[in-house]
Amino acid sequence: MNFFNRWGNFMMAGAGALAQWEIENAKSILSSRKRIMMIGLLLIPVVLGGIAFADEVAPVLPDLLGGKKSYSPAFYSLGIFLVSIAIGMGAGLITGCIGAGGGFIIAPALMSAGIKGILAVGTDLFHIFAKAIMGSVIHRKLGNVSVALAVVFLVGAIMGATAGGVINRVLYEINPVLSDAFITTVYSLMLGFLGFYALSDFLRCRKAGDGTCAHGGGKTEGADMGGMAKALQAMNIPPMVTFDQDLTPGGRSISWVFLVLSGALVGLAAGIMGVGGGFLTFPIFVYVLGVSSMTTVGTDIFQIVFTAGFASISQYAIYGFIFYTLAMGMLVGSLLGIQIGALVTKVVPGITIRGFYAMAVLAGFMNRIFALPGKLGEMDVLPISPALGSVLNDIGIWAFFIVIGGFSVWVIGTFLKNIPTLKR
Repeated sequence: MNFFNRWGNFMMAGAGALAQWEIENAKSILSSRKRIMMIGLLLIPVVLGGIAFADEVAPVLPDLLGGKKSYSPAFYSLGIFLVSIAIGMGAGLITGCIGAGGGFIIAPALMSAGIKGILAVGTDLFHIFAKAIMGSVIHRKLGNVSVALAVVFLVGAIMGATAGGVINRVLYEINPVLSDAFITTVYSLMLGFLGFYALSDFLRCRKAGDGTCAHGGGKTEGADMGGMAKALQAMNIPPMVTFDQDLTPGGRSISWVFLVLSGALVGLAAGIMGVGGGFLTFPIFVYVLGVSSMTTVGTDIFQIVFTAGFASISQYAIYGFIFYTLAMGMLVGSLLGIQIGALVTKVVPGITIRGFYAMAVLAGFMNRIFALPGKLGEMDVLPISPALGSVLNDIGIWAFFIVIGGFSVWVIGTFLKNIPTLKR
């Protein structure tokens, strides 16, 4: 149980840090007319592609956006663009309202909508990269970035992202179903653990009923260190990287080896799952490496921009695994969803929000775990009929979209109902 709680708290802290990054990015983008205009410019190819597709002229543009020559059934249409906006909004509502990463549901949602796993991962990474560049939050946080720490960490992150991209592409070349099964398995494990921890955390908080459970989950740390961090910093394997000089006399130092290994793990997760790796950076820095939360936040923002950018372009875009139309739809939807969700937190009890987070993550888990038997059956790994596999997959899809859709309706309804209160 201690192991479960420790790692559950570890992941919740990461989810909360990732959500905070998303919220700050959204505020930064929507508070600037220049950045809003940039989104409008990015949407021009989508509009032109729709016109070209409808008129059956200039076929090259729709193909670049995700035409019928792309990885079917993900092809350009108004319907798939609207679905991407809805998926982005659902993820944004979770992020803004719950204060924990809604990006975890994007790849499962895209795969449920018929997008192949490798395309969902590449598109999600590109959407994160576009948001990070436009948000430009990094410029406001540079004072909290330890450049030496970030650069050494990024060496490992780039290697890990490369490995993750190669793994996904090799599996896809062997068998597209194998690629989907692998990504589905990774998401099932991650969402299952996080979802059951979030549920137990919600039940514990509801039983306590004393308001001690902070919104968003997970704890943060300032200058304090745990036993593991002290042990790693005590290992003198040169060169040593120094950081947190402003918080402790002389600062702290840690071997480059542990930074590179940590970066490789974050990059690998980003390359395979398409979530930018941000949900791992915060807990690894704070709990494992002993970096202060202030320095961690700035460095996390720094690494997301470069890790997501490198992975999306070098490992997916140049191989055709980016669906531009979907990425832009998710960007627009998530920006709107985050703003609405953040406002709803002002009028909804925190315990209710925690319950919805547990439901949302567990819905993602059910979606992927119910899709897995059919994929294993297609590869003759599991003795299951195609009909049964299809039924299980449909159950997972319906359960997922009913829960996420119900949550979205509740949040938007609560927002509209409380507009007078929010204005006051």
